Amino acid sequence: MSDKPNFVLVPDPAPEEPDPGPGVPAHVPATPAQAPASLLTLLRDLAAPLIALLPGASRSDLPATMPTRPRLIFGFDATASREPAWDAARKVTDSLFRALPGELDVALAVHGGSLLHTFTDFTSNPATLRDRAAAIRCISGRTQLLPILSRALGAPGVRVVTYIGDVFEESPGRARKLADAMGARGIRLIVLHDVADWLARCDAELFQDLARRTGGCVLPFDANAPDRLRELLAAVAVYAVGGTDLLEQKRADLPGAALLLSHLRRDD
Repeated sequence: MSDKPNFVLVPDPAPEEPDPGPGVPAHVPATPAQAPASLLTLLRDLAAPLIALLPGASRSDLPATMPTRPRLIFGFDATASREPAWDAARKVTDSLFRALPGELDVALAVHGGSLLHTFTDFTSNPATLRDRAAAIRCISGRTQLLPILSRALGAPGVRVVTYIGDVFEESPGRARKLADAMGARGIRLIVLHDVADWLARCDAELFQDLARRTGGCVLPFDANAPDRLRELLAAVAVYAVGGTDLLEQKRADLPGAALLLSHLRRDD
């Protein structure tokens, strides 16, 4: 065995293979397509945001790992005091899928116990999200909205982050930087603000500022009105897929469309 060190970045040359002899096909060197799948995935994920920013880039220019359907992150504050609100939201998650079946992928992001403990894969199957949501319990702790926003920036194809919460207990400065980055990427933050506790009203202005920086808005949340919440989430799903133009087209058939449009224009 050679005493020469074998560094990771400068590996030893591969040993020469013996002559296979007549009638035996020579070994064919590996092509780039045979590189490890994990490496190809990493390279594609790194290239995707850059390709998407090129002038005239089309969907056919995107790597195979770039999602072809729009994505939405459904974020929720599941700290100890949020049990009634979480129960209400969990029961209406299907409305995100029913508005435009098969056209939107959704990930569930939930924090509690001072950490972001749940961030599911993106799926268009409501049963998958429903099962995951049913297993989540509220745990006391500080809010963790910012990790959700960070994950949104690192997930290709995300168009909307919907967050249901009441208070904000993190760095306002860092939150504004993340919101500005989301706005530059075209990722909208829509906050459904629960002000059942009067203390939550103190954070209304900050939530408004964060949402405005992304081009999103703040909507009212009422745990005692599940039908209204269902209508709002359906409108948010339509907005994630087709923006305000599709919302306008669906206004007559979608009760929550008018309310969402009015808030988007007011907070613009």
